[in-house]
Amino acid sequence: MQENQNVEWKENWKDEYLKWICGYANASGGSIIIGKNDNGEIVELKNTKKLLEDIPNKVRDILGILVDVNLHKTKDGNFLEINVESQPFPVNYKGQYHYRSGSTKQELKGAALDMFLLEKKGKKWDGVPVLNISVNDLKSETFEFFKKRAIVSKRIDESILTEDNINILENLKLTEKPYLKRASILLFHPDPEKYVTGTYIKIGYFQTDTELIFQDEVKGNLFEQVERTIELLFTKYIKALISYEGIHRVETYEYPKDAVREALLNALAHKDYSSSTPIQISVYDDKIMIWNYGQLPEDWTVDNLMRKHSSIPYNPDIANAFFRAGYVESWGRGTIKIIEQCKMHNLPKPDFQNIGKDFWVIFKKDIYNNESLQKLKLNERQIKAVLFVKEKGEISNKDYQEICKVSKGTATKELRELIEEFNILERKGNVGAGTVYVIK
Repeated sequence: MQENQNVEWKENWKDEYLKWICGYANASGGSIIIGKNDNGEIVELKNTKKLLEDIPNKVRDILGILVDVNLHKTKDGNFLEINVESQPFPVNYKGQYHYRSGSTKQELKGAALDMFLLEKKGKKWDGVPVLNISVNDLKSETFEFFKKRAIVSKRIDESILTEDNINILENLKLTEKPYLKRASILLFHPDPEKYVTGTYIKIGYFQTDTELIFQDEVKGNLFEQVERTIELLFTKYIKALISYEGIHRVETYEYPKDAVREALLNALAHKDYSSSTPIQISVYDDKIMIWNYGQLPEDWTVDNLMRKHSSIPYNPDIANAFFRAGYVESWGRGTIKIIEQCKMHNLPKPDFQNIGKDFWVIFKKDIYNNESLQKLKLNERQIKAVLFVKEKGEISNKDYQEICKVSKGTATKELRELIEEFNILERKGNVGAGTVYVIK
C-alpha cells in the first residue's frame, strides 16, 4: 500500500496519531500504517500484541468510534494497519475537530468548523433557520419581481404565484417552520448585510493591477445584485460597438452578456457567505476577472463538468431560487454555457481557477485578430497560424507546414517563437508526433 492522501506511514505508534484518525474519520476515511518509515520500508516494531489491544481501546475511549487494527506479517518484518472509516457524525479529539484535506491534517476552527458541523448534520449554510425575522421583514417588490420571472420560466406552478409571500417561500423550501432560512434573507430582504456581513459585490476598473480608476459597490438582496451588477457592467465598464441594420441601432458588446451573467450567478450560488467577504469583479482593458470565496465539489475541474454535466451548488437553496426564477437552465451546465458563449463570440476560452477556496472566472478579449497580431510584429505565416488556432482550437507542426507552405524546420522555429517570444501559444500533449499548440 503506497503512501497517499488516504494512507500515512509511521515508524512507531504515538498517541498524537489519534488526531490523524480523527481527521480521517471526519473526512473520507483512510489508513495509518505503523511500522514503516517515510520510504515505505518496514522497520522493527515492538509490542505489536499490546498495540493491537491498546490502539482500538484508545480510539474508542477518546474518539468514540471503532477502527480495525490488523497485524501484517512479512519476511521483512511486521507492521500494523489501522483502517478508519468516514463517520456520519462529527468526531472530536478532546474537544478539537481535525480534518484530513489532501495530504495534510488541519484543525477546524471558526467558520470552517461551523460549516463542517452543519454539513455533518445534512445542512448547508444557506439552509440554517434564523430567529426573530418574519416574512413581513422581506421586500414585497422582490417577491413581485420573482413572480414575473417565474411565470415566464414556467418553473413554478402559476397557482402558487397568486398566494401570499409565505407560500412562495414554502414552495421554494426557504422555511423551516416556524422560521425562515438564511437563504430567504439573502434573496428577499431589502438589506441582507444587516444579518450577513459582506453580502455585496465590489466592481472596479483597473488600469494596472495596482492602479484603480473607478469602482462601485452593489448592495441589496441577491436578485437586485444580479440585475444591478449586469446593468452596471454593460453600461459603465464594458464597451459596446455600435452598428446599424437599416434604421435600427445594434450594440455588440466586448463580452457575451449571458456568459457574464452565468459566471455571476455561479459566484453567488457557490460563495461561502460565512467568510464575510464580498464578490469582487475586476475589469481591465483586456479582461474581466470575477472572484468569489467559496467551495466547489472536491473533484471539480472544467473537464469533469464537461463530462458529467453536474455540479452541486454550495448554497442549494439559493441555487434553487435562481433556477425557479429562470436565471439558469440547470446547475452543472453553467461552465459549459460560458465556454460555448465565448466561442460563439469568437473570444478566447475563459480561464477557471480554483485554488483553495479562491475561485476565479477570467474572460479575455479577442486580442488575437489580424490587426493586433500585426502590431506584435508577427510575420504573415505566424498570423495565419494563430488565426487557424482560433478557428480550429489547435495546430500541429504538420498543419503549420501545410497552411504556410514551409519546411518542418521553419515551422518548428516559428512555432517556438509564438511560445517563447510572443507568449501566444503553448504546447499541449506529448512531445513529438502528438504535440499540438493551443492559445495560451
